[in-house]
Amino acid sequence: MKSKKTINPLIFIELNEINFDVAKKYIQQRILNLPNFKRLLEGHFIRTSSERQYHLLEPWIQWVSVHTGLKFKEHRIFRLGDIAGSGLSQIFEKLEQHNLSVGAISPMNAENKMLSAKYFIPDPWTKSITDGSFWSRALANTISQAVNDNAQSKLSMKGIIILLVALIKFSKIKHYPIYFKLAFTSRNAPWRKALFLDLFLHDIHLTLFNNNKNDFSVLFLNAGAHIQHHYFFNSKPIKKLSRSRNPLWYIKDELDPVAEVLTLYDLILGEYLKTHSELIVATGLSQSPYDQIKYYYRLKNHQDFLTLMGISFKDVLPRMTRDFLITFHTKNAALKAQNILRSIKTINQGISLFKEVDNRGSNLFVTLTYPHEINKDCKIKARDGEVISLVDHVAFVAIKNGMHQEEGFAFFTNKASKFSPKNKAHVKELYYSILNFFGIAL
Repeated sequence: MKSKKTINPLIFIELNEINFDVAKKYIQQRILNLPNFKRLLEGHFIRTSSERQYHLLEPWIQWVSVHTGLKFKEHRIFRLGDIAGSGLSQIFEKLEQHNLSVGAISPMNAENKMLSAKYFIPDPWTKSITDGSFWSRALANTISQAVNDNAQSKLSMKGIIILLVALIKFSKIKHYPIYFKLAFTSRNAPWRKALFLDLFLHDIHLTLFNNNKNDFSVLFLNAGAHIQHHYFFNSKPIKKLSRSRNPLWYIKDELDPVAEVLTLYDLILGEYLKTHSELIVATGLSQSPYDQIKYYYRLKNHQDFLTLMGISFKDVLPRMTRDFLITFHTKNAALKAQNILRSIKTINQGISLFKEVDNRGSNLFVTLTYPHEINKDCKIKARDGEVISLVDHVAFVAIKNGMHQEEGFAFFTNKASKFSPKNKAHVKELYYSILNFFGIAL
């Protein structure tokens, strides 16, 4: 292994699902001035590939490939959160085993198995320990609550206090005006909550990285993926290519959340490009505009709804958007719950609420798949036969605008570019680029 003294720190920015071809159109059509995106696009970059089957085009699959150097058929991690307890070796502990100091903020579907992480805050959907520090534990709990209750905009008073104090502790003063604008306009522009969170995660990450001077650091940002999924049709370049439009009750036609997230990411990228570190910026996969109208809903209270349906369970853990994991004391209880969930249909249309119920023995991974608009006339039957209005038990999340595609993007600064995979390589090759950068032989 190379001497650590001869190796610059490496920062790995995971810009989940960002379509850099769309960012390029904003620049070329002079809609936005994105100098740092332009710098990346004019530097060393490759297009990456991933699994081709659409059901495997999920970020929690691709990022596991990046972190382990394995394709899906090798790591077999299919659901968000399944990395916990899997026993898979990841890039984080691999580098630590070679006496390199490592930190990570919100890496998707990653488990902290390091002996002495400089800092580690897991993603909001994966059960994993933090680095053990007060702020990492407090922020992990607060961020998880904020993200998983996002559809209802709930945050406890304790969470609000922690958030405010953390903003003072970790955020740059020059970012305060941005935070204030995002916070006070998010009521009518809900996507700005995701922008607020990503700027906050960036400030936390950069502060901890500068304080610790560690060798390798990871930051995962998800607002861009969220906004593309929900508002891609409002992107000015996309409007020129697609006939699909969002209804005005959903978002005003003149608003462009994609432009907002690219502007914020350009600011963030600029701050990392000013450091004395090498950078790899990767997207895992990307999105293209969706070809139909599909509504996303999330259960307001998972426990209450399951009880209403006559399901006895041990625990229920919300996952991203429509997904949730139910655990049971026995396999028979899980099987009984599976049958109940699959039997729940709307009375008038006979459409299933939960077409995707994945039985793993003593737990179920469930997705609320009902695709249409839910109003007061949409009824279902509770377990005792009572007819109830579904609208009272779900929170509207979004109209689907973006769909996954296997192509991703990866960008490398000067020294890091020497270890870049070939163009169109599988995303798992980024794992080996990182190892090679530090001179670690396989």
